[in-house]
Amino acid sequence: MDEKEFKEIYGGYDPQRCHFNKAILLGCAGCSRSQRVLIAEREAISCLSRAGHERCGAILAALREKAVFALGMTHTGKHLPHGKQVKVECGGIAALARLSGAALPDDIDGTLQQLERAPGGLDAIPYGEVVRSISHYAVRKRGRGSRTD
Repeated sequence: MDEKEFKEIYGGYDPQRCHFNKAILLGCAGCSRSQRVLIAEREAISCLSRAGHERCGAILAALREKAVFALGMTHTGKHLPHGKQVKVECGGIAALARLSGAALPDDIDGTLQQLERAPGGLDAIPYGEVVRSISHYAVRKRGRGSRTD
């Protein structure tokens, strides 16, 4: 199954695709509202909560908007390159977890709910700290080791 075919099937199958799917698939975060979906030999993440899906969408949009300069861009289009999206998701959720008092970003939905209940809610998030975490997040490079087949 090629990439185009996978996206067509997945797009029709799951209207609530997890906004932080790259972070969860890469293992830098977890979420109590996520569900792994297998399509052919590919793995995807689905969101089980409509309210959580909306909350994550709003936060991810804010993270992308605030991190434009830190990512070395002038604006964000509909899609970011993979590495920059990973930095936004993994670096952003790690910072948000620290702000909520969690040691690890092991529950994205729980973290965002806790921040929402805090004084000032999600509007009071200190995006300067979050953007600093995004810019310092290091995407792992692929190894250049020799392959023996």
